[in-house]
Amino acid sequence: MTTTVLPTDPPPQLHQAVAEAVRLLQQGEVVALPTETVYGLAADALNPAAVAKIFAAKERPTFDPLIVHLPDKKLLDTVAEVPPEIQKAVIQLIERFWPGPLTLILPKKACVPDLVTAGLPTVAVRVSANPVFKRVIQALGRPLAAPSANRFGSISPTSAGAVVAELDGRIPLIVDGGACMHGLESTILKVEAATPKNLLTILRPGPITVEDLKVYGRVQRVTRSVVDEATEAPGQLASHYAPRTPLRLLAKPSDFTPEPGKRYALMSFRGEEKDGYLGLTDWAQVLVLSPGSGKLPEAAVRFFYVLRELDKLGVDEIIAEPMLEHGMGTAMMDKLRRAAVKP
Repeated sequence: MTTTVLPTDPPPQLHQAVAEAVRLLQQGEVVALPTETVYGLAADALNPAAVAKIFAAKERPTFDPLIVHLPDKKLLDTVAEVPPEIQKAVIQLIERFWPGPLTLILPKKACVPDLVTAGLPTVAVRVSANPVFKRVIQALGRPLAAPSANRFGSISPTSAGAVVAELDGRIPLIVDGGACMHGLESTILKVEAATPKNLLTILRPGPITVEDLKVYGRVQRVTRSVVDEATEAPGQLASHYAPRTPLRLLAKPSDFTPEPGKRYALMSFRGEEKDGYLGLTDWAQVLVLSPGSGKLPEAAVRFFYVLRELDKLGVDEIIAEPMLEHGMGTAMMDKLRRAAVKP
């Protein structure tokens, strides 16, 4: 299979790319599209044969459910039920965060194929804010299943070039919408009725943080990992987002002692000598997530790009500095722990 990459700038090229993406999706094909989080591998969510092509291209296990993207938040009831006891909270959340990087777990309707939900009675749903994605899905007029456009378990792509590196020859089309805005997958949230406040469980941390959500209920995080069984939501497997190069996440500088003859690369949070990591060895390469400032949103945008660039070096091990575990730092630390080599 030949993979075509279509640009979206200037406008005439955008119209051509959208038209071609819609044509292929209508034919039951898969298409890589930009979202505000990462690039997604999209197919008609209500067409099981098309969804099966997502799993084949990604080599993704069928026990890992997919997120369903809607053309508009008003269409939530086409794929999901909203239980009356949480209806007010769900409405508040979608009014505040849709379109945007928040995915909700809700009881599914019968029209959603079991392949999409890994046989679970619930479906993961969101509405993307990316203008290119919106044009495609609104022109199609149907929900899209769209997990990250990479082979299963590897680093999520935040550019069209990264999708090419992962899926060239496996899919017919990549729509190049430039770099993704957030660079981290969406926050996945389950809402449960409780008193005095509803319980909001973050199943996967992402751009929408605990601080953003706490006004809508009592927030908790799931910390367990699920392996070899159906997961409750995408991105919960114990090993995920992993580079091919072994990765180690340090808690403090003294945890690292270089082995003679080995080559190491460093993922640094802010690249400051005073943090104690830059002088630990003669690094083959140091890439910094947020140079000098240590700003978590900036680090999140660069996170998968830096991880992918370090993975290209052919070093023996990637060493990752820790970062502040609040806001978007929670999501990045979660992904580093999943990517790290297990002892």
